[in-house]
Amino acid sequence: MKTLEQLVRPNIWSLAPYSSARNEYSGHVAHVFLDANENPYNGPYNRYPDPLQLEVKERLSQLKGVPAENIFLGNGSDEAIDLVYRCFCEPKKDNVVAICPTYGMYEVCADINDVEYRNVMLDENYQVEASKLLAACDDNTKAIWICSPNNPTGNNICREEVIKVIEQFEGLVIVDEAYIDFSREHSMTRMLEKYPNLIVLQTLSKAWGSAAIRMGMAFASKEIIDIYNKVKYPYNVNLLTQEQALKRLNDTYTVEQWGKLLLQERDRMIVAFSELKLCEKVYPTDANFFLAKVNDAQKIYDYLVENGIIVRNRTRITLCKDCLRVTIGTKDENNELLAALRIL
Repeated sequence: MKTLEQLVRPNIWSLAPYSSARNEYSGHVAHVFLDANENPYNGPYNRYPDPLQLEVKERLSQLKGVPAENIFLGNGSDEAIDLVYRCFCEPKKDNVVAICPTYGMYEVCADINDVEYRNVMLDENYQVEASKLLAACDDNTKAIWICSPNNPTGNNICREEVIKVIEQFEGLVIVDEAYIDFSREHSMTRMLEKYPNLIVLQTLSKAWGSAAIRMGMAFASKEIIDIYNKVKYPYNVNLLTQEQALKRLNDTYTVEQWGKLLLQERDRMIVAFSELKLCEKVYPTDANFFLAKVNDAQKIYDYLVENGIIVRNRTRITLCKDCLRVTIGTKDENNELLAALRIL
């Protein structure tokens, strides 16, 4: 791996971060706050939230087995994605490499930040060899994106190939584990100590049922997290989000029950969908959705919309011709979808 100083944009390396009012008295107990130009009324929402979300990170540390100093919390995973470009990629000079097809925000953020984005196509089984990802890199490649389980394909990317990329690439490897809670694979967070160039992304939006509160997580070395915290906006996660996150993180039993139900429904739906006349193939999945090849994705999608049922039409995505992506819902929702499709 290159040194962190070699990877970070020079202006970011020398950046003096904004010093927020809530950081300056760190380490002391206070009860009178006359420092941040806040309204003294309407507590607790009159006060700026903890800029480093320490209480949430401590709870996550217990659940994930990762030290709090190795955790970054952002406004959805999209903030953690965007920070890779803002912290490490010099516009018009550097580039990143990613599997294709995959989550679209990696490329959107690259375009916004004026960073070249290089696609490496998956094979017919939606897998990729490490050698192909590495061959797409050059001296200006700062990061490689691997979403696993992948979106929209649903499958895990071969762990052995991912490890080869991490071990052989000199830059950052970001493994997006948004759907890891539905997967048979263990999280790569347990490998952070071994691989200082690894960043693992997770979210509360999927298995934790909290898409509306917008909280994403990045797990990495303390040095990388320090760079993230240097660049992020001072109060990037609001108090309401932190409160709701703690509430959900303290109720792991409910989340586990949701997970069991969704996995049961996933297995049932894959079998039932495969039996539909319109279905040509359901691809293997380790997520809370599956990708299915059908005989006419656009026609079926339009029909479902007319009946108030929304799935995702992925037919225009590379390697996903005539494919629909179906999220696992409640049993009643899933049954309504199947009933609608059986009469086609």
